[in-house]
Amino acid sequence: MKRALLLLAVAFILNAQHLPRVTIRTTAPPPEWAQWQRRLLGEYWPSAQEFVKRYTRPDGTLIFRKRWPGMDGSDDGYESWYNFPLYYALGGDARMDPLSRHLWNKVTELFTGYGTVHDEFDSYYDWMHHGESYVNFYFFGLANPYEPEMRRRAVKFAALYMSGPNWDPIHKRITSPITGSKGPRFENTAEDWVTHRPVLANYPLPYDDIPGVADSKAWVDDKLFPNILATMNKRMMRADVPLNLAATSMIANAYMYTGDPKYRRWIEEYVEAWMKRVEANGGVIPDNIGPNGRIGETMDGKWYGGYYGWRWPHGLFNQLEATMIGGSNAFLVTANPKYLELPRSQQVFMLGKSKVENGHRLVANRHNEKGWYDWRPAVPQYPVNLWYMSFDKADWERLLRLVDFDALAKKPYAKSKGDDKNEFPWIRFLRGENPGWPVEILRANWAESQRRLGLVRSDRTDPEDMDVHHWQDRNPLVLEGLVQQMLGGPNHIYHGGLLHVRLRYFDAEKHRAGIPEDVAALVDKITADSVRVTLVNTSKEHRHEAILQAGAFGEHQLQGAEIDGKTIRFTGKHLRVELPPSAVGTLTLRMKRYQYAPTYEFPPF
Repeated sequence: MKRALLLLAVAFILNAQHLPRVTIRTTAPPPEWAQWQRRLLGEYWPSAQEFVKRYTRPDGTLIFRKRWPGMDGSDDGYESWYNFPLYYALGGDARMDPLSRHLWNKVTELFTGYGTVHDEFDSYYDWMHHGESYVNFYFFGLANPYEPEMRRRAVKFAALYMSGPNWDPIHKRITSPITGSKGPRFENTAEDWVTHRPVLANYPLPYDDIPGVADSKAWVDDKLFPNILATMNKRMMRADVPLNLAATSMIANAYMYTGDPKYRRWIEEYVEAWMKRVEANGGVIPDNIGPNGRIGETMDGKWYGGYYGWRWPHGLFNQLEATMIGGSNAFLVTANPKYLELPRSQQVFMLGKSKVENGHRLVANRHNEKGWYDWRPAVPQYPVNLWYMSFDKADWERLLRLVDFDALAKKPYAKSKGDDKNEFPWIRFLRGENPGWPVEILRANWAESQRRLGLVRSDRTDPEDMDVHHWQDRNPLVLEGLVQQMLGGPNHIYHGGLLHVRLRYFDAEKHRAGIPEDVAALVDKITADSVRVTLVNTSKEHRHEAILQAGAFGEHQLQGAEIDGKTIRFTGKHLRVELPPSAVGTLTLRMKRYQYAPTYEFPPF
């Protein structure tokens, strides 16, 4: 065993010596955006420490109520720290990696005590909420894929959806909208929904023909709520739903830890099953697939009416998000662009069902027995993600038709818990139309972080009065600008998407994930076959070496670089860049996308 490890270490050293190298020889004062990047990467660590100290006990357990009922909640516990491992993977303080893993374990421990987690995984819940939980988990692979416990869990969690009661291998379907370590939940109880009822009273009813129920206030009426529950159990709980496509991220996560092709095959089969269902349903994704694989089987033949489907509770948003997650994951693990037809089909359909009122394009968000309704402006996130994945001209033109860019240009900085509401200013920057954006977004992120720290410092809430969103609303790590600038990609889709970007960085000297200390990076141009990045060493005293990787998961191939008018020819995933003190240089990297199987494996150092 020792000899094998020694040989592996020698192989890494030899491979590292053969990585292509460039040295940035130009020096200049660091630009303002670089100073802001380093400020955020530096200040976020003490901010995180303050946040953790305020809301956890000395052992790291969240300070919360003595009892928490229902199936909800564990996702919100994991969400409290969801971007901590991503901060480390970007180049944040080294102490964040063990802290974020410890906090994950403590959330698991706490909610196991409440009963919402069983055998390390959510007992049962839907994949919108599983997705919120496990983006935290996926980031551990980027931070350090060699830590054995998270690697073990990756394989264990994926197995829950590749065999056993959660998976129907005959009809290629997940067997219920609500699944987990205890299997599918075909019969929900009043206890399961206890924390949701006041919230859902503000949404439309799931159906108009629920016996004795006239409006959504029935959710909080103890006499009428059983009628809602019985109808949902009868119609929804034995059907596969588009929302379950978010499970492909969990399977892809195991694939990138292990390289085992069985995970890739499962993703292909499941996404292809949904593509066939779209085709069979005339181009619109059906929101319920019954136990025998038939559309509308538990819904009197109707293709709409499923859990988190076209009419309840959110409508269009869930269908766009789920198809984007599933299609992009299948594309990632196979390099076959046909899988992008799944999200594309729904965006094409959405455009076909749109209308223009007062000069603004509106899209239908819901469908019921009377047809399409609930007309609103299109959300830019999903068309932006599709265009970014495909770099297809038709996807860009559809984005321009769907999204009201003039209205978006007038909107101020927006903050959501997922750091994913400001794609438009970033896209304008990439197109050369918004030169002040790098500093503006980092200033806005820093201001939002300070606002949240203010809430932390003034918080006197009794733990028994806290709800499960209390901590995530105060998380001071706001990473949107750093992800877009440094990695050259949009933030992950919050409800379970992976991080699809053009670049990531490693510290060649410290042998860790993340950009080296003092170094900043700005991607300012992206094409289908290139990316341009400026690297800055803000230190006047210390040299650094960074390793650039093509893609978050090494899925792209570098095909040479240009710097200072010189061309360096090579092929591979990685480029080693030496940055002497005060170095500032711009690299144009030629790139062929999706040439390698995605993996969490680190480069040779």
